[in-house]
Amino acid sequence: MIRPLNADDVESIFTVINDGAQAYGGVIPPDCWHEPYMPREELLSELAAGVQFWGLEKDGGLAGVMGRQKLPGVTLIRHAYVLTDYQRQGIGRRLLAHLLQDLSPPVLVGTWAAAWWAVRFYQGHGFRLVTPEEKDRLLRTHWTISDRQVETSVVLEWQGPESSSQ
Repeated sequence: MIRPLNADDVESIFTVINDGAQAYGGVIPPDCWHEPYMPREELLSELAAGVQFWGLEKDGGLAGVMGRQKLPGVTLIRHAYVLTDYQRQGIGRRLLAHLLQDLSPPVLVGTWAAAWWAVRFYQGHGFRLVTPEEKDRLLRTHWTISDRQVETSVVLEWQGPESSSQ
C-alpha cells in the first residue's frame, strides 16, 4: 500500500532514509558522507519546507519513501529511499509512478553523479540528464545544498508520461 506520510511517520521516514542511504557509502565523496546520512533536524527542515513524503508499506512496516516538493513552476522528486532488505523489488518504481501520476513537466530530480544506479533508474522512467550548466543553475535555484554537493551531483528532468516505462 502506498500512502501519504505525516508527522506521526517521522521516525519511520528517518529510519528508511538512513538505512537506504547506506548504498551511497563509499560511492559519494567522503567529505559528503556523514552518519546519520540525513540527521533528524534536516528531515524536519525538509518537511517544513514543503516536502510531502509518500511511503510504501510491506510486511507491516514502511519499506520505502519518496518525497515530492511543489515549487513555483516546477516539482522536485526528493529523498527516494528503500530499506536495504527491500531494494531491487520494484518499490522505488511503484513510488515514482505514484508520485508522477498527476504531474506535468517540468519535474526534476537531483542525485549524486557517482550513483550510476540512481541515474539509470530515473532514465528508465522517462527522465533525461540536463546539461552541466543547466544542472548548476537548477541546483542553485531549487535546492539548498552545499557547493560541493552541486559539484558532485546531476539533475534529471522528466519528459512526461509518454516517455515513462511504467
